[in-house]
Amino acid sequence: MRWLVGAMIVFLPQAVTAVQLSGFYKGFSVAFDPPQVGDPVTGMVSNRLRLDLANSFSERISVDFAYDFILRIQDENQAEVFTIDPHDYRVADLESPIYPGDNDSIGSVGVFQNLDRANVIARLPFADVIVGRQAIAWGSARVVNPTDVIAPFTYSELDTEDRPGVDAVRVRVPIGALSEVDVGYVFGRDFAVDRSAFFVRGQFNAAETDLSPLLVRFREQLLVGLEVARGIGSVGAWIEGTRVFTMGRDASDYFRVSTGIDYSFGGETYGFIEYHFNGAGVRDPEDYLVNLDRPAYRDAAVYLMGTHYLALGITHQLTPLVALSGQFLANVTDSSFFFSPAIEYNIAQDFYLSAGAFIGIGDRPKSEHFQSEFGGYSNILFFSFRFYY
Repeated sequence: MRWLVGAMIVFLPQAVTAVQLSGFYKGFSVAFDPPQVGDPVTGMVSNRLRLDLANSFSERISVDFAYDFILRIQDENQAEVFTIDPHDYRVADLESPIYPGDNDSIGSVGVFQNLDRANVIARLPFADVIVGRQAIAWGSARVVNPTDVIAPFTYSELDTEDRPGVDAVRVRVPIGALSEVDVGYVFGRDFAVDRSAFFVRGQFNAAETDLSPLLVRFREQLLVGLEVARGIGSVGAWIEGTRVFTMGRDASDYFRVSTGIDYSFGGETYGFIEYHFNGAGVRDPEDYLVNLDRPAYRDAAVYLMGTHYLALGITHQLTPLVALSGQFLANVTDSSFFFSPAIEYNIAQDFYLSAGAFIGIGDRPKSEHFQSEFGGYSNILFFSFRFYY
């Protein structure tokens, strides 16, 4: 017992002083205008408090912990907004919502919690090993990342600052100044093998070009992908493509690719253009809903329903404290569009105000059938504030 007390006296002050505390508070006020004629406009207010704790016990070992507390107030008949479940690759999780209980339906008030990070990082002489809940994301494309199949965001997500954490063991081995091999296993619910994923990814640089081959085995699907990114003069260019082989009873292989360029105009204005081909999608809007039952949508985080897309984006720094931005995503096949303008004001140090919208333009649904993809989306208006500490 004496040795334990002695060890605490020696090491506890060092551990406490090494703790780094940070986080943020975010508030979103959102209005949803559903696509169906006659349906009422609904609203939601979401408040998210995040606590981040990082502790370096030594040069070799550190831990990372993040916890979210969310209070949400919304209309009881709130329209559903399509998102990808970020908790699919977690062995187990905290009970959420905290309120109401398990036997009660979500009403106008909900209190939620999320243990978003909980990992240990070991920096070994030959590799970094990360064990526990962590963020895993890939892709160089600006709007749609075909290689990002673990926990991606959809186009209309309001809060994309922190990628949802997943439970994984990951080993990153450097093989040069600009190259590495990244190997990992991502655990599904209750360690179920058929709900888990294994990946191997390389990152190499040759002839001033970044090359990133990727192999992912997940949920009866095998993804083979490649990213290529480089500068061409003052223009940035990228191409990111995948071929997915489905091995289940309803096997259906498909190909996805995103390619584009970006450019910075004088340091105050940035713009990009990107084309995306979605081989899992269909051309006829009447087939959109039926097609959502394919493995690509159930298990591979595909959410766009058509085949050909064009995306444009621009950001302009109006003043050092005010930024204007706009993005435009078009389904070329059914001639529908999703437009997202926004403005952000850095009102004080670590304090930001922003407002914006996601506006769907296209033929509205009739009965239970889509007439166009983005014409079937709800229009979204939002106001938000963020404070970091």
